[in-house]
Amino acid sequence: MKAENLCDRPQFTGYTRDGGFATHVVADAAFAFALDASADPVSLAPLLCAGLIGWRSLRKAGDGKRIGLFGFGAAAHILTQVCLWQGRDVYAFTRSGDHAAQQFALDLGARWAGSSEESAPVPLEAAIIFAPAGDLVPIALKAVRKGGVVVCGGIHMSDIPAMRYAVLWGERELVSVANLTRADAAEFFPIAQMAGVRTHTKVYPLAKANEALSDLRAGRLVGAAVLVPEAS
Repeated sequence: MKAENLCDRPQFTGYTRDGGFATHVVADAAFAFALDASADPVSLAPLLCAGLIGWRSLRKAGDGKRIGLFGFGAAAHILTQVCLWQGRDVYAFTRSGDHAAQQFALDLGARWAGSSEESAPVPLEAAIIFAPAGDLVPIALKAVRKGGVVVCGGIHMSDIPAMRYAVLWGERELVSVANLTRADAAEFFPIAQMAGVRTHTKVYPLAKANEALSDLRAGRLVGAAVLVPEAS
């Protein structure tokens, strides 16, 4: 169970297996978790992927107080609330000109928000990259102090450009996150509840899934997109 997320032949409902948008599914109880039955399903949906991957990334990042988040979307807006509950300082980095995302981060309590082309006002102890852009890796490494950690939290990322060894030197660490484990869920859901996490969502009907993806790629989303199957 410890490394179950590193399976060489994983199966994903809605991707490699049909049924991701079925009205009913049969699941192995060992892989199911109880959620608040009275809560709005739309508000819970981002916790099941974005929230969990954010939590695993934060655990990889260590206990540092000053955390940089590169790409401020579904995962980062949840993780910011958890970090603040833990007493950490959040520094949010967005694509250039995305003032809406920057203001959203500040409204959630981030200490600073700016473009990934800008420098944080202080050296960071860790950084998590959610944006699938490999060119952010050397930028994040430069932003963390010696001994700091940079976590790549995405499933896919463009190629990391060549960089001087000095960018990594100083016992900085570069690690990736791959999928999730049941232990992540067992840890995260109670913490999300204690932290009072509130998700910000935009709902799309299933027929407009491509529109949701387009808005995501273009940076037109603030928070998380949630697909809802149309009522029969």
